[in-house]
Amino acid sequence: MNTPQHRSTLTIALCFIVALIEGFDLQAAGTAAAGLRQTFDLDPKMMGWVFSVGIIGLLPGAFFGGWIADRVGRKKILIGAVILFGVFSLLTAYVDSYYHLLLVRFMTGLGLGAALPNLIALCAEAVDERRRGTAISIMYCGVPLGGAMAAVVAMFSHDHWQTTFIIGGLAPLLVVPLMIILLPESRVFRQDASQALRVSTGQALFGEGRGRSTLALWLSYFFTLTVMYMLLNWLPTLLLAQGFTKPQAGMVQMLFNIGGALGSLLGGLLLDRCNPTKVVLGVYAGLLASLAGIGFSVGIVPVATAGFAVGLFVMAAQLVLYAMAPPLYPTAVRATGVGAAVAIGRLGSVAGPLAAGQILAAGAGTTGVLLATSPGLVIAALAVITVITRANQSASLKPGLCGR
Repeated sequence: MNTPQHRSTLTIALCFIVALIEGFDLQAAGTAAAGLRQTFDLDPKMMGWVFSVGIIGLLPGAFFGGWIADRVGRKKILIGAVILFGVFSLLTAYVDSYYHLLLVRFMTGLGLGAALPNLIALCAEAVDERRRGTAISIMYCGVPLGGAMAAVVAMFSHDHWQTTFIIGGLAPLLVVPLMIILLPESRVFRQDASQALRVSTGQALFGEGRGRSTLALWLSYFFTLTVMYMLLNWLPTLLLAQGFTKPQAGMVQMLFNIGGALGSLLGGLLLDRCNPTKVVLGVYAGLLASLAGIGFSVGIVPVATAGFAVGLFVMAAQLVLYAMAPPLYPTAVRATGVGAAVAIGRLGSVAGPLAAGQILAAGAGTTGVLLATSPGLVIAALAVITVITRANQSASLKPGLCGR
């Protein structure tokens, strides 16, 4: 059976599996941090570089992974990216020095970065416009679920931190044969492939009146991912500073991730079915309110509720952005456009944790860190609305069941 519906389902299912593995490998270093620190005798500064070098690798991976895919094919680059992060995740378990550890984590980040824009482009091109956000949501919810799986593996592997990286390396390599055999190349890409060779990167991002939308999209990606990665890295520390115990902080972090998985599904679903501007306003208003809830709540129940809500809204915001990017660009340059936006978002993922550290060092406290995110989120929301306004002119995004 090779119907369009069958190809769409197969594409989304395989991309979900890759996203699940990607989420596992993105969280692997964090869950294995204690073992890495002990084995390589790492001080906090060295440990920070182990985390950061992987994130640094995501930036060029995202941009060039998208750019090359527009020229040779989404499927080929996605398979290459999966092999790359699989091999170097596996090698992480066998490195014998700190500098080799940095090298393999950078290369792992390079592969992980190249995979995401192609996952988004493949899912966006596998379905019609009315189901685009839903398809991307289903795929991307694999990322937080994969991160949760990494935490579970770390819990049961005890002192054997290498287990996490062995699983994180073997799983993608085992999936590659399935992708080679079963994953269809994007039909619309095959139709328009020759155009990408005639379009420069500048034309792809800023040509045909796309300049304002591209810059607005970049702003929203940067500030949204700044907040998301600040929370991923600093939320337990912020809660401990408020006087909560480690088990309580861990519970809030768990609820944050559960909320994130739910938000990753809801973001695209709502965008497909509701007025996009209302969705954006609701998501970012909810994110601001839940951040205030963490900063000002007293007692574990209100803070845990706020933590769940923060996870839900910040992941929903990210999914709205991932669903917004593909329709802005023609098929022939879509992966370039998505890859550039993801790369700018990765800059935010580096800036967020660093900014939070500086604000805390200045003595602002938990509330100060959370309040400092507000201007950036307002800018992100306004930027997304600008993108929606321009996209609506070409009927790329249409209001649905929730009304105008």
